[in-house]
This record gives sequence, structure tokens and C-alpha cells, in this order.
Amino acid sequence: MRHLFGKGAIYLLALFLSFAAAAVPARCEELPVKEKEVLPLSLDDTIRMALGNNRDIRIHEEEVSFAKANITAAQSKFFPQASIGYGFMYNDAVATTNSLPNNRKDTRIFYGFKSNNQLTLDGNQMIYDGGASIANLKEARVRLKVQEETLAARRLDIEFEARRLFYGLLLAYETLRINQNLVDQSRSHYENVRNKFEQGTSSRFDALQSKVQVSKLIPALVQAENSIEIISNDLKKLLYLDIGCGIRLKESLRYLPIDVNLEEFLSEAYRNSPQMRLKILGVDLEKWAIEFAKSGWYPNINAAGNYLYTSDKIMNMINPRHDNWNLRLSASFSIFDGMSTLAKVKEAQSRYSQAALSKENIIEQIAVDVRRGCLDLKESHAIILSQKDSLAEAKDALNISYIGYDNGVMINLDVIDAQVSLSQVEKNLAGGIYDYLIAEAFLDKVMGREYLSFYLKKSEEANDKKK
Repeated sequence: MRHLFGKGAIYLLALFLSFAAAAVPARCEELPVKEKEVLPLSLDDTIRMALGNNRDIRIHEEEVSFAKANITAAQSKFFPQASIGYGFMYNDAVATTNSLPNNRKDTRIFYGFKSNNQLTLDGNQMIYDGGASIANLKEARVRLKVQEETLAARRLDIEFEARRLFYGLLLAYETLRINQNLVDQSRSHYENVRNKFEQGTSSRFDALQSKVQVSKLIPALVQAENSIEIISNDLKKLLYLDIGCGIRLKESLRYLPIDVNLEEFLSEAYRNSPQMRLKILGVDLEKWAIEFAKSGWYPNINAAGNYLYTSDKIMNMINPRHDNWNLRLSASFSIFDGMSTLAKVKEAQSRYSQAALSKENIIEQIAVDVRRGCLDLKESHAIILSQKDSLAEAKDALNISYIGYDNGVMINLDVIDAQVSLSQVEKNLAGGIYDYLIAEAFLDKVMGREYLSFYLKKSEEANDKKK
């Protein structure tokens, strides 16, 4: 009986452990190939994951926090500085003074303590430092804006990269579909030609030609499959996903044409581009650097106060007869600093001129980028329209070639050419759509449009208009 009970307990324990192991989700790379989870992704999901998981974004967010802390540090110069302290000194010998009457407060000048305890409360207030603290505060505020715009620029870079890889993967899937269809068509045609050859209604040359055509198409099919794998791995890397995990795109390769307005795009780019804002902030930063350097030519004025208790006994220290206080007002003016301030001012002015020139360069670069994006949109849109018109004709031509070859009025090469022409039109159409989407993403980056906020807001406005 004990033996049976022991076997049953072991069996139940093993069963429980197997269920427990099954309840724990295995990591993607630990699963067999057929059991790997496939993550469905839309473009919005991809961009959100890219922004949420990217370490550079987190680093720049910490830089923003650091810049905010610097503003607080710069503001501290305008507030009084207070400190409390205690000191003890033992003297081997001290000078003595005549004792004072008990009903009279002493002079608060102590010479007769060998054990000297002193409790002090010090206060300092900067009144004027030549404008250095003001310039430092203004510079700290500008640096915060610089870090915020740097973060915005990095977010745009990540968004563009996410869109590029997402669209690239859509194109790779479409290319694989086109190549697979072409191979299937070629194999089907080869089977038809071989049957005709066996029946004596087709030549051996046609059969060999059709077979060779199938072989010629296989490398392109393999390359398309490899492209999907390569782009998928790059996308997983951007999203910080395990390479072994599968992904499935929830969208297809399509586009919505937009109105191309060069003047509006330029205006928006000059107004919202983080790169443009960074250059403007760079000019402001160097302007305040000049003011900071000039502070060496102006006087420094400070006020300080001191309140203290002095006694030979700690327990008797807080005593009206043992306190003393003083106030100090100091001013200093540099007469000669070895031309150091002049050199700093000239250096700051030179950097200011460099920042102004750099701003002009970015203005020209933005104009070039916007024009390039507009031209790419127009070019790819023209390709899309032309290939859409040719697609139906290419399909009709292929059907005609099949019928013509079966009826003996067309040759085998006509069928092969029609198949290749159809696949080429489909590839041109897919490539045109991809180029259009990339040009649109490039323009969004140049104009400072964050995809999620801009297009979600645009979608909400469109819904409001429908209502």
C-alpha cells in the first residue's frame, strides 16, 4: 500500500511540474521554429516600440533632466547663502582683560578663554557680479531648450528609421510575392510546353527555353526571401526584439497621395525643424557667452553677515553676554587681468559669428532637402500612375500570349516576355509606392513632424469634419 501511494505521489508531482512549466512562457529563442510567437505589427506599433525602447532616447531624456538641474543651480546665485558652524580651539596661554561689572554687558571681545567654543551663523548675498550670473542663467535656459530640441531631432531620426524599415519590409514581401508568381507562371508554362512537346505540337527548343527560364528566375526568388530576413533582423534590432522572434506586418504596401506645396513645406520646415531651432539656439547661446565673458570688466559687489556666540563652556554659550555680530559690504574691480577678459570676449564673439554662419548653412540645407523631397514625391507619383495604367494592359498581354501560343499564332518567347513584362510592371509599381512613402517620411523629418502626433491629430480632425 505504501509502495502504491509513493508511486501515485510521484506521478502527481511530475504532472504538476509539467503543468507549471507549461504555464511559464518560454523565451522566443527557446521555442521550436514552428512554435515561435509571431508579433503582429502596424506602422503605429512599430514607431511606438522604436521610441519606447530606444536607449539613445532615454539618454537624451536624462540630458534634459540634467539641463533642468543646471537652471536650478544657476538660479541659486541670486539667493542668499547661509551656513551654520561650530568650532573649538584650545589655547595654551591667553591674554586676559579686566573683569566688567555684573550689571553691564561685556565688550564681546574674548581673550581669556583657553577652551574656546564658537557657534557661528554666516550669510552671504551676491549683489552684482558684472552680469555673469544673469548670463549664466540665460545660458542654462537656452541649454535646456537645446537638449529638448536635440531630443526631438533624435525622435525624428528614430521615427524615420522605423518607417524606412517598415516600408522596406513591406516592399520585400511584395517583391517576394511578385517573384513567386513569376516562378509559378513560368513553371506552369513549362509544364504546358513540355506536354505539347510530348504530344508533338511544340518544339524541343521551346521546352528547353521554358525550363531554362524557370532556372533563371530562382536566384531572384531566393534573394527576395533573404531580403525579408535581413530587413526583419534590422527592424528587430531597432525595436530591441529577440532576433529569433517572428514578426507579421498588419499593413500592405499602399499610399495616399498628398498635395505638394513647396512654399508651405519650406515655411513649416523653417518654423518647426529641430535642426533649424538648434542653430537659432546656438546663436542665442553664444550671445550670452559674450555677456558672460564681458562680466570680467565690471565690478563685483557682495554683502555678508555674521552672528556668533563665543564661550569657554558649551552649556553657557547661548548667552546675551557672549553674542556678537557684524556686517560686511565688499566691492572689487579688476584694474588689469593680463588681457584675459578681452581674449575671452573675442573668443566668444568669434563663436557667435560661427553660429550665425552655421545657421545660414542650415537654412540653405533645409531648402535643398525640402525641394529634393518634393521632387521625389512628384517623380514617384508619376511612376505609380504610369505603372497602374500599364498593369491591366500587361495582364491582358499575358493572357493573349497564352491563347496565341496555344493556337500557334505566337511563339514561346512572346509568352516569356509577357510574363517578365508583367512582373516588371508590378515591381515598378511597388518600387514607386515605396519611394513615395520614403519621400513623405523624409519630408516629415525635415519639417519636424512627429508621425504619431501629426497624423493622429490629422485623423481626428478628419473624423470631426465627417461628424
